[in-house]
Amino acid sequence: MKTAKLSDLVVLIRGAGEMATGVAHRLWRAHLSVCMTEVPNPLAIRREVSFCEALHDGEKTVEGISAKRVIDVEAIKPTWSKGKIPVLVDPEAVVKKFLRPHVVVDAILAKRNLGTRLGDASLVIGLGPGFHAGKNVHLVIETNRGHNLGRLIWEGTAEPDTGTPGEIEGYSVERVLRAPETGRFEPLKKIGDLVEENETVALVKGVPMKSRISGVLRGILRDGTSVQKGLKSGDVDPRGNRDACFTISDKARAIGGSVLEGILFTFNR
Repeated sequence: MKTAKLSDLVVLIRGAGEMATGVAHRLWRAHLSVCMTEVPNPLAIRREVSFCEALHDGEKTVEGISAKRVIDVEAIKPTWSKGKIPVLVDPEAVVKKFLRPHVVVDAILAKRNLGTRLGDASLVIGLGPGFHAGKNVHLVIETNRGHNLGRLIWEGTAEPDTGTPGEIEGYSVERVLRAPETGRFEPLKKIGDLVEENETVALVKGVPMKSRISGVLRGILRDGTSVQKGLKSGDVDPRGNRDACFTISDKARAIGGSVLEGILFTFNR
């Protein structure tokens, strides 16, 4: 295990969506140096709490912490010095050769391993299904809601993907909005808007995407996104709490705390 002072730890996070942002936010508040990588056109739904939005807008602030898009590796350290988290387009995480991070966190949530390996860092962490602690990562974090959410798994795998969204006030699959057609996505509502059951929230090639329940629109794809029919494109929260649309979820915050625990367990000795 490569030794380092806690204040010197560098953490590379693969992915910059909702869960990855919850992790990055918690680590950054703990004064760790964090860098994030993403695909060129991420399909984040909960965009108001996803640092990947910095790739479109240049910068994204979530609960007082800002992430900034950087074009090359030379801009990473200057971005840290300005108190911001660097995010760059790098699907293969090639930047790790330059950063030589102490910790790599695979937070892509692809339900499978997209190339993360034990040798990537002294501590390699995988979030959710697709990873095996002791084989392709050192540590797996349970991401399935329930009694084991956030559990640290040092040997073995997380629970299998259920394919079913978490339940909120009795609603599960009903909360999810899916593209009704293949084509260009055109939202008619914005994040934080209240929507009614059967109300049209977006269009794809003129075909309406309707909400199946009433609530607040917690997430929706960006205007102009190219979508395939059936792609998850929005999320309605039946609780109707607008503030929750702009703050990190309990799940993302819990997972971020678990990653921090794993880092401290490994390096704070």
